[in-house]
Amino acid sequence: MRNIRILIKNIRDGFKNVIRNFSLSLASISCITVTLLIVAFAIVGSYNVENFTKVIRDDFTIVVYMNNSNTEETEAKIKNEINGLSNIESITFNSKKDIANEMKEESEIFNTIISSWSDSENPLYDTYLVKVKNSEKISNTASKIEKIEGVEMVRYGEGMIESLLSIFKIVEKILIVIVVSLVLVTAFLIINTIKITIFSRQEEIEIKRLVGASNFSIKQPFVIEGLFIGVLGSIIPVLVTIYGYSVLYEKTGGILFSKFIQLVEPFPFTFEVSLVLVLIGIVVGMIGSSKAVRKYLKI
Repeated sequence: MRNIRILIKNIRDGFKNVIRNFSLSLASISCITVTLLIVAFAIVGSYNVENFTKVIRDDFTIVVYMNNSNTEETEAKIKNEINGLSNIESITFNSKKDIANEMKEESEIFNTIISSWSDSENPLYDTYLVKVKNSEKISNTASKIEKIEGVEMVRYGEGMIESLLSIFKIVEKILIVIVVSLVLVTAFLIINTIKITIFSRQEEIEIKRLVGASNFSIKQPFVIEGLFIGVLGSIIPVLVTIYGYSVLYEKTGGILFSKFIQLVEPFPFTFEVSLVLVLIGIVVGMIGSSKAVRKYLKI
């Protein structure tokens, strides 16, 4: 019971210290707010870049064009050979007649041109649309399919897809570095802000020491003060994350520029990010305060 009473008293003292030294506390709160806003953008960006990568990988399709001289038996044999490869998830046949009909629906000009073709004059190719299990092996799989007799050519966006995924990986790593760096910078700034607070309250601390207060009882209110500062500093970033991201998602319909650039759905994503922001604020505030007290009070 005594320990609980001491904890409650220290919590009360920590809160009072935030109010009593509000000008100094405001500096720390503002620092955490600005930093966590940037951290929020970096986290949201990192998650969405990861989602972009997943969408692209899930949508990887190898288009296999059949030789126009193939018979139905030959194309069935090709399908069996493709299915026999280890990296194949699914395979769908698309006849050149179906492709022509799709093109006719896309444009009146196409409709006029294609309508004049007879079945024998159709220059398009029968195709197989192949989905792979592991997108990282798509180049190897496409190469194997291309060697099958009766296959005219294979296309899967080679080169462009690999470059796009490589760019996404680099961006994701940069965003992670930004998050970690900002957290460390915030901790450093809080340590220095708490140092100023401690310096302005040296007399109060010395009185506590003279009356026999333990190092722990002196340090704990500062640590709790750091906790409150962390929570207060995370309020605006949390609100911006929840409402700002939800508005962005609603305005864009969850898609940026193309179907491949799909945003993560707001819920529960924004609440998870908000929880991370609050935890970062609390941990950084408490650790920053603890280190400042230990360093500058030598306890």
